Amino acid sequence: MSAYDSFLTQNPSEYQIETLSDTVLWRLTYGDLQDVYAQTKIGNIIGRITAENLFLIKSQREQSFLNNSAEKRYIDLFTERPQLIKEIPLKYIASYIGITPQALSRIRRKIS
Repeated sequence: MSAYDSFLTQNPSEYQIETLSDTVLWRLTYGDLQDVYAQTKIGNIIGRITAENLFLIKSQREQSFLNNSAEKRYIDLFTERPQLIKEIPLKYIASYIGITPQALSRIRRKIS
């Protein structure tokens, strides 16, 4: 498994990725992807759309950190992906929204 930026630059990742639930991974080497791009029009279209979607997801997350309070980030996560709150330990939810588990506990107490 690789971070997308590391995959594109073919450099070692500066961070690691860990799954917190059962996950299906698909394997595609950088060379194989370049072959798909070179040989098929649909491969280029799918690649572009995928890259654009990844960019938008990352951009929205960055904007959330810049513009929203931790409470708003938690509420948005709860609204957009309620199943995560049930499946993922709260310490990881706290980390994902950029706060300590104690701060998340205070937010949860406040909004309940």
